[in-house]
Amino acid sequence: MSKGYYSITTPIYYVNAAPHLGTAYTTVAADTVARYQRMNGYDVAFVTGTDEHGQKVAETAEKHGMTPQAWCDSMVPAFKECWDLLNISYTDFVRTTEPRQHKTVQEFWQKLYDAGYLYKGQYEGWYCVHEETYYAESDLLKNDDGEFVCPDCKRPVRRMSSGEENWFFKLSEFQEPLLEFYRTHPDFVRPETRKNEIVSFVERGLQDLSISRSTFDWGIPLTFDEGHVAYVWADALLAYFTGLGFGQEERGDEFEHRWPVQYHFVGKDITRFHCVIWPAMLMAAGYPVAQTVFGHGFLLTKGEKMSKSKGNGVMPADLVKIYGVDAYRYYFMSDVQFGHDGNISIERMTQVYNADLANTWGNLVSRVTNMTKKYFDSKVPAAPAAAADNPLRAISDELYAVYDACMGEVDFTGAADAVQKLAGRVNLYVEESAPWNLAKDPAKADELASVIYNALEAIRIIALYMAPFMPVTSAEVWHRLSLGDITAVDDIEAATTWGQLPAGNAVSVGDPLFPRLDVNDLEL
Repeated sequence: MSKGYYSITTPIYYVNAAPHLGTAYTTVAADTVARYQRMNGYDVAFVTGTDEHGQKVAETAEKHGMTPQAWCDSMVPAFKECWDLLNISYTDFVRTTEPRQHKTVQEFWQKLYDAGYLYKGQYEGWYCVHEETYYAESDLLKNDDGEFVCPDCKRPVRRMSSGEENWFFKLSEFQEPLLEFYRTHPDFVRPETRKNEIVSFVERGLQDLSISRSTFDWGIPLTFDEGHVAYVWADALLAYFTGLGFGQEERGDEFEHRWPVQYHFVGKDITRFHCVIWPAMLMAAGYPVAQTVFGHGFLLTKGEKMSKSKGNGVMPADLVKIYGVDAYRYYFMSDVQFGHDGNISIERMTQVYNADLANTWGNLVSRVTNMTKKYFDSKVPAAPAAAADNPLRAISDELYAVYDACMGEVDFTGAADAVQKLAGRVNLYVEESAPWNLAKDPAKADELASVIYNALEAIRIIALYMAPFMPVTSAEVWHRLSLGDITAVDDIEAATTWGQLPAGNAVSVGDPLFPRLDVNDLEL
C-alpha cells in the first residue's frame, strides 16, 4: 500500500557541540512522525544532518587546534551515535561538506545569479557570530556594561564594516510576495504564535541578505565569482534539497516526488530563517515552498533554557541510562506540548514513567499475559462470537480517526492521550470482569475466553499505536504475542481493525516492560 510520498526534516545541526536534549527533542519528534506515516501507508523520506561551514565552525576548530574539516569529522560521530541511541530512523544524513552538497549549492546560486537576483555590494552593520546573523540596531539589547548584544543569544555583537564585498540576495523584493504567501497558506508557519511573529517581522521591511564571504575560505565556492564562498543559510538550507536527491542522477526523479516537504521541524529560534529567507530563495528559484514550518518551543528547567553554561544541560544518554530509550521518547512527546516551551524535570519524568508506562501500559501487558499463561496454557484463546461486543472494541474502532488527526497536526500529546485512554479502559475492563473469579466456574469458560481474548487484542492494537513513540517496546509486545515484525505494518488503519489476533498464537510473559522507579533513588 502507498498513499504517496511524505517528507520531513530536522534542522541541519551545527557541529560546534554534541547533541543535547533540545536537538534530540526536535529529532525524536520528526522520527515519531516519520515512523507513524510509514505505518500509515506513505513512502517517507526523513532528512537530518550537520551544518559544517561558516566562521563559527572555523573559529571553534582553531580553538581546538584543528583544521575545520578535522573538527567536523570529529563531531559528526556524536550525532550519528546519539540518533542511533534514540532509534532515529532517518533516511538521509547530509553533511554540508559532502561533494553532493557542493553541487546543490553551486547549481542553486548559479541559477539565482543568472536570473538577476544577486548583486555585489558592501555591508555595514551589527553581526552576531554565534547566531551568524545581522541585526538592525533597533533589534539589539544591551548588557550590564552597555554593550550591544544579540537579542537571541545575548552575546556581544560585532560592527562589521571592513569594506569586504559580498554577494547579496535581493530579499527585499520578496516582502509582498511573502506576505501574500502567508495569507494564502495559513498553515505554512505553525504554531500561530510563530506565524504572528513572522508576519510582523516581514511587515517591518526586509533587508537584502549577504550570501557570501571572501575573507575566509571555509565554505562552498560560488561558481560565478572566484574567491567567494556561500555563507551559512545560503548553504545549510539547501541540505534539505540534497537529502531528497536534488541533482543526484543515481536517485532518478526522487526529488520531484519528494519536494515540497510536508514539514520542516525547527526550534523557534531559527523559525525566521526558515519562514522568510528560505521561502524567498525558493520563490526566486521557481521551486514550490514547503507546506509547513513548525517552530517548536524550548525545553526549560526551572524556567530557564537548558544549557551547559547554566549547569542544567543534561544529555540524552544520561536520561536513557535511567529510563531506557522508549520511556525517554515517550516522555518528551507525550508530556511536552509540541509548539510551546516545556518545563521538564526528573521528578515529572519519573511521575509520567510510573503512571503511564509502569502502572498502565506495562502492568496491563504483564497481568494479561500472565493470566493467559495461567488459564490458557500461554495460548490466545478462541473468542466466542459474543466477544466482539465489548467496550474495548467501541473505543478501538474510534481510535484511528482521533490518533491520525492528532499526528497529522503533530499533536503528540493528544495522540498519546488517546492511546492511554484505551489502555486505561482495558485495565478497568479486566478489573470489572474479574477473570480470576470466572476461572473458578467451568460454566463461565466462554466468558473467561472472551475477556482474555479482548484484553490481548486491545494490547495488540495499543502496541501498534505506541510504536511511533516507543518502537522497541511495541516490537517486544508483538513478539510476546507471536505476531512477527511490527515494522512491516504499512496500513495501520486496517491493522487496527478489531479481531485480527489469531487464536492459538503463543503468548509469552517476559520481564516487566517498565519496572517502577523511585525518584529518590535516581542519580544523574
